[in-house]
Amino acid sequence: MAKNKINKNWIHDHINDPYVKLAQKEGYRARAAFKLKEIDEDEKLIKPGQVIVDLGCTPGSWGQYARRKLAGKEGGGINGTLIGLDMLPMEPIADFHFIQGDFREADVLQQLESVVQGARVDLVLSDMAPNLSGIHDADAARMEHLIDLAIEFSQAHLKPEGSLLVKCFKDMGFNDIVLKFRAEFKTVIQKKPKASRDKSSEIFLLGRGLKNPTEGGMASAQPLDSEGWHP
Repeated sequence: MAKNKINKNWIHDHINDPYVKLAQKEGYRARAAFKLKEIDEDEKLIKPGQVIVDLGCTPGSWGQYARRKLAGKEGGGINGTLIGLDMLPMEPIADFHFIQGDFREADVLQQLESVVQGARVDLVLSDMAPNLSGIHDADAARMEHLIDLAIEFSQAHLKPEGSLLVKCFKDMGFNDIVLKFRAEFKTVIQKKPKASRDKSSEIFLLGRGLKNPTEGGMASAQPLDSEGWHP
């Protein structure tokens, strides 16, 4: 009975959520687009001409927002390169290079390399979250593992002055994650956009300027143990 009540409350809140309605109105696939929009407007992350990689990009609302920021005139394509990677399928987005697969695997990285043609990445985005088990310590470890993957990917592919934006949760090993970010990035900023629900412990970390970029680019990435990485 209690579970049914929680589900009904969630559905009621979701249907009446102003960002859900706004996403439907503006053609975004998820309300998450407005989280990125607010952070981008505050921090001036997305600029014409950039190479941007979206890790765990499905269903694509962050890609949609980034594409609109890089777009010129209607129907004229984009000024920049957008690549999304996910183990789950995704409906196409114009001018968005989608690669389905695990970004830790060599063949997926080769596909990415063929798109960027040797260029370093300006911005890495990650809205990834683990499949939750309900066991706090296990879920925190999974979340931290995803952040580790995003940091390692950024070390291998970002320009030295590039940026990484990731989703975290305040109750999932957040302090340790912040320390990792501070060890790898010159500037670290916490962001809680208005579109992130008040009840949620969700928070975003933005790292700018790599302290320890990896030489050798994409070929240097090493595969790691597999882990569930999408809700």
